[in-house]
Amino acid sequence: MSESIPTCADMASDPLVHRYDDLFNPPGLTNFLGCAQVDHDVLALRSVNFPPYSQSDTVTGQLYVDGRLARSFGAPVTVTWRPDRVVRETVLDELELRTVTACPPGTRGVVVDLRVRNRGTAARTVRLGLALDSTVTRSARPWLAAEPPREGNELRVAGSVVVGAARESEAVAVQGIDRPAVSVAPRRIEVELTIAPDAVERVGYVHVLGADSAEAHADFERLVADVPAAIEAATAEWDAELAAAFTPGNDRFSGCLPQLHTDNAALRKLYWMGALGVIWFRRDNPVSVLGRVYDTLMPRYWQTTTFIWDYTLSSIVHALLDPAVMRRQVAHWTSLDIHTHFGTEWQHGGPVGYWYAVNDYAMTRLVRDYVRFSGDAGLLDEQLAAASGATKPVAEHVVDWARAWQGLRGKHGLADYGEMDNLLECVSSYTHEVASFNATNVWALRAAAELVTGRGGAGSAEELRAEADELAARVLELYVEGGYWRAGQPDGVLQPVGHCLDFANVAMAMHADLTAQQRSEMVQFFVRELQTPTWMRALSPYDPDATFSLRPDHQWNGAYTAWPADAARALYDLGRGDLAAAWLDGLARSANQGPFGQAHFTTEAAPDVNGGARKAPPQAPYLIDWACSSSGAFVGLVLESVFGLRVPVDGEPTATPALSDIDPGARLSGLVIKGRRYSVTAVGLQPEPVDA
Repeated sequence: MSESIPTCADMASDPLVHRYDDLFNPPGLTNFLGCAQVDHDVLALRSVNFPPYSQSDTVTGQLYVDGRLARSFGAPVTVTWRPDRVVRETVLDELELRTVTACPPGTRGVVVDLRVRNRGTAARTVRLGLALDSTVTRSARPWLAAEPPREGNELRVAGSVVVGAARESEAVAVQGIDRPAVSVAPRRIEVELTIAPDAVERVGYVHVLGADSAEAHADFERLVADVPAAIEAATAEWDAELAAAFTPGNDRFSGCLPQLHTDNAALRKLYWMGALGVIWFRRDNPVSVLGRVYDTLMPRYWQTTTFIWDYTLSSIVHALLDPAVMRRQVAHWTSLDIHTHFGTEWQHGGPVGYWYAVNDYAMTRLVRDYVRFSGDAGLLDEQLAAASGATKPVAEHVVDWARAWQGLRGKHGLADYGEMDNLLECVSSYTHEVASFNATNVWALRAAAELVTGRGGAGSAEELRAEADELAARVLELYVEGGYWRAGQPDGVLQPVGHCLDFANVAMAMHADLTAQQRSEMVQFFVRELQTPTWMRALSPYDPDATFSLRPDHQWNGAYTAWPADAARALYDLGRGDLAAAWLDGLARSANQGPFGQAHFTTEAAPDVNGGARKAPPQAPYLIDWACSSSGAFVGLVLESVFGLRVPVDGEPTATPALSDIDPGARLSGLVIKGRRYSVTAVGLQPEPVDA
């Protein structure tokens, strides 16, 4: 394989050692139909959900060794994740246990291959038990809660397998092993292995979901016939998937990402993991009414939901890798009322949740990124009807989104975005007239001007730019000497808040509107109060609201997936790309646990893992999923900041790379913009030969 195209082996995590109930988020797996999560012991599974069939976070397959629960030994378990598998290893009572878990392609199920080595000096017979559970259901309603549905099951023995049947819907789960059992009961299967000294014996465990026993049994029999082959099929599928993602003209995506050629391991790691953090969420499930979609979180929370905000944070990846899907997704969201929800559920296509303040800016950014990378300006003329209004061209919808803030004016003449659930959910002082989204309103007005130039209609480009300049002046009134911002409150108070969202969004949207002193002070504030060697704090630990919550995605004890990437881009925007370049090594060390999590802890909140910021766990009070699709923000950092790529809506793309502090010899190849292929080197952007 090319050194610029990763394989599953290239993407492997570090070996991650944990004990039961450590602050550890167990890895997930997917085959693009659904997903599953390994549990804390060496064999168990949880969150096995393949829409339309779900079991929420039910745990099954917990291992017993000679009658004793394996996790009760207290032995550490070493976990290594790859896109195609999770390897778990432990030693119990002179037995070396190693499992490989995979979601084979094309099946609503999971396989686990367990190998047991006898490290003793005498042969021994080991009795292994699997404690089984099932809560499978097929809900007739959309999945509108954080955890997928479940229902009570009747578990029964059917020959050599255990079948869990839903009591109120048409859904079953079939579980069993691939060698003769010595005992099969509704909630337990046992097998005996006789193992010579230093020899290895194996047993495979299979868990599948289906509409009825016949369907599930058929899938079960196919997998149980050769569990190791099913695992190898997952490897072949994932290697092909990764290769396609970086290959122009591939048959798996409607576009591709450029290949990165570099000797800088940190840059390569961030780019590849950023890309994988989007590919990972692709869902090609036949029950989707929207066709192919990209989920936002996995493997535990909000399956089947695509959040507008998170999708936008990976907007460049979507525009390059799968523009056809992006176009369809944008059109679907345009047809709904984006002021009443935070995303959509793909089994039914309808809205999910409450309104997020980001939505107007997000939709504007999605349309702009799609048009400027694809060259499909026809989208701007496409007639679409929003749920709350008349049919109009997308260009006019963009103007509506850019001006939507005017209907939200608060006490200080800026958009009032309401309470914390509309914003960051766990920062109680970050409410109402915040700097971040008022700054992105400035950006949206200017982006709308770029998109409508030459099209006429509602709002000329000149008018939009003038409105942006006027609004920018108001936003600057929120600035606090020292590098941070205030949030205007309905009672007239201007509440100082030291949050990274203001730092990143104001820098992105309004860096040219800031004075040199403000830019310098913002950088100093970030370095002093938010940046850490391997990750960052979302909220300053000096902020009075740091006591409010322990959710590490937006509080003092960690940061959400995309915030380090966006903060690094902000450093470039503020003229301190050197600081961002020096930070890349530390950020890359935090990609050592698989795709970036929904949040990682700071070192002060939880010890690093092998030198990388620890993924936060899913249980309360943290409530953090193992992976999040906004990882694509790191791809944007590499392309637009490190390589200085500039792609206007009209006109030719350019690049002014900043590679001297990273890798002067780094380059991109196979970058497809508006149907033409380019390479980018330290000297800039050059067209590639047609047959390259």
